[in-house]
Amino acid sequence: MKLLRYGEAGSERPGLLDADGTIRDLSAHVTDIAGKALDPASLETLSKLDPKSLPAVYGNPRIGACVAGTGKFICIGLNYSDHAAETGATVPPEPIIFMKASSAIVGPDDDVLIPRGSVKTDWEVELGVVIGRKAKYVTEAEALDYVAGYCVAHDVSERAFQAERQGQWTKGKSCDTFGPIGPWLVTKDEVQDPQNIPMWLKVNGKTMQNGSTRTMVYGVAYLVSYLSQFMSLHPGDIISTGTPPGVGLGMKPPVFLKPGDVVELGIEGLGMQKQTFKADE
Repeated sequence: MKLLRYGEAGSERPGLLDADGTIRDLSAHVTDIAGKALDPASLETLSKLDPKSLPAVYGNPRIGACVAGTGKFICIGLNYSDHAAETGATVPPEPIIFMKASSAIVGPDDDVLIPRGSVKTDWEVELGVVIGRKAKYVTEAEALDYVAGYCVAHDVSERAFQAERQGQWTKGKSCDTFGPIGPWLVTKDEVQDPQNIPMWLKVNGKTMQNGSTRTMVYGVAYLVSYLSQFMSLHPGDIISTGTPPGVGLGMKPPVFLKPGDVVELGIEGLGMQKQTFKADE
């Protein structure tokens, strides 16, 4: 299934994308794409619905973030061997973990605001993993049983805030609108191999990133298991698993985003995003 949330920000309704690309309203069956709705039993119930029996949504509604109630937005740094190489970093012996504030989450096509004082706002297409049920001390072999599905995540980053100011990476990752998610939560049964998915990103029509989850250092199952050793993962939590090469920081000379730039990105089978970058007044 391709689950989504549509409507004005703060008033989104749950929906499903049918085989014809029509949005179908799920409000009679779940209150939101969040919490218990992400549990395997709930997803199985939804999968048995006949999409054509659900009310069609007409027009061109705004698409919101594909999951609500996210308590933790966990990101993995330098998790692609070729991305680590372009930034001059070595592959870490364990996953690098940092947090992106949940307040950064926006819809896949919402405007992204370049924060005041920013000089190095950058792009990163990433595979997002959405947790479906509580995971604590799980093994790698069972880790995918705790995954509800996958989505496109844009880990927008302000490199000066991230690396040139004192402290941790979080403040360079958590600015308002720096976490576009969606358009869909694609349930894991539709993703045969999360470690073999092409992904891409364009800036003003020019391809900057063209990679694949094949080059991830630490795969999805490993990351879910690893993180669960340090913290409980809850339904709606998102793991953003790292980016392939082609970020602005890695260009020679580096290239960063400015107001008016348009970024398009996508992951095969998971949908596309398109954002216009604007100055945060």
